[in-house]
Amino acid sequence: MTDPGSNPVTFRTHRPGDLGYIIHRHGAAYAQEYDWDEHFEATVARIAADFIDNYDPVLERCWIAERDGLFMGCVCLVKDAKRVNTARIRMLFVESNARGLGLGKQLVQNCINFAREKGFKEVVLTTHSILTPARKLYKAAGFTLLGKDEPVKFGPPDATAECWHLGL
Repeated sequence: MTDPGSNPVTFRTHRPGDLGYIIHRHGAAYAQEYDWDEHFEATVARIAADFIDNYDPVLERCWIAERDGLFMGCVCLVKDAKRVNTARIRMLFVESNARGLGLGKQLVQNCINFAREKGFKEVVLTTHSILTPARKLYKAAGFTLLGKDEPVKFGPPDATAECWHLGL
């Protein structure tokens, strides 16, 4: 997939083809790492389609992290559909061989900084209870766990969705 070489990581906004690749990488990586089935990929596809269909370039972003033109990770920040003055982090992903480089931390920080710049009052996200590295990343960035939801249909029975919050 990627080679975490010595050249710097660059961040850019999305362009045609990126969201399809994001869907693919989520589906393939989570199937391999967590044994999640195609329902997860379908969930990511719906999130990506909603992003494209409703994209507001003034208040929303999708960051692609690359090194030497190779995809290393991504994240999107969108206006929350149900809450005023709230931004939502979607589709955070870091390639397995790029983990440990601080890339996830930088992607999340990009979201927080952009949300502040645009005047959002809070940032929320949904993750899953078994995604320990992501949960640690969110906690370190200042997010707090608001609550748990029903078990997810694409993972093990003990995997539940979690809602996290950061006031700005």
